[in-house]
Amino acid sequence: MRRQRLLPTLTEHVYFCLPESVGWYRDDPEHTVNRQEGALNNFSIHLIVSGKGYVEADSELQTLEAGDAFLYFPLQQQHYYSSADEPWEVRWVHFYGSKLKDYLLENGLHRSHLWTIRQWKPLEQALHELLIEAEENSFFQLTRLSTLTYAVIAEFVNQAVPLSANQHAETTDRILQLLPLLQQEACKPFELDEWARQAGISSYYFCKLFKKVTQMTPMTFVTLSRLQMSKQWLLEKADVPIRQIAMDAGYPSTSYFNKRFLEQEGMTPTEYRELYRNK
Repeated sequence: MRRQRLLPTLTEHVYFCLPESVGWYRDDPEHTVNRQEGALNNFSIHLIVSGKGYVEADSELQTLEAGDAFLYFPLQQQHYYSSADEPWEVRWVHFYGSKLKDYLLENGLHRSHLWTIRQWKPLEQALHELLIEAEENSFFQLTRLSTLTYAVIAEFVNQAVPLSANQHAETTDRILQLLPLLQQEACKPFELDEWARQAGISSYYFCKLFKKVTQMTPMTFVTLSRLQMSKQWLLEKADVPIRQIAMDAGYPSTSYFNKRFLEQEGMTPTEYRELYRNK
């Protein structure tokens, strides 16, 4: 099965990025691409959703499976194909934009073109939404096309790690599984050693891997979770004093709670409550 939409390449436009084509292939064991260097002048992202396939990289053949992806820059040589026995299901997009190369280089995407996507379901969904838009509206709504294309790129940039780093995948999964519980218990005193123990790693490695997975430190995650809950309580518990909200959120000091809230939200808890109460 092949679903794909090809769109015109616009030479003059105001958008950061636009798709040239977007597609979804599955149950296609003969899917093979072999492009010579200089043949294709746009970027491309391919995400493997199931099955497996092969990509030639640095004169070596690499096996890719669900959650793996590959990124090509313009004019690069490309050689990839599906497994005949376990055909891959792959979602992909070809895209372009004058400032994309600098953006991707700044985010380290030049290090490899083989990647593992830490949380790949949102990327799959972003690719699906882009395909639906292209199928239903072609290029008639360029702003939406550009927005959906950027959503794909942003998910990739935020979640991709070089395929060679995949040996940490099991530990990474353990940290991802702990996030909902950590958020739920954020208002309790944060015990780093205990959370590291639950992940089965040292405190030092927990902090290092946590930041790699979430793009923030454990304490930043806890702080944001506390403030998120406090904002909810400020509105839902309108008669509860600020000092009690602070205590419930894990801040025995009301002044420190006010300081952190102001730093994050640009206003005090009292101002926040009054602002939304008036609304």
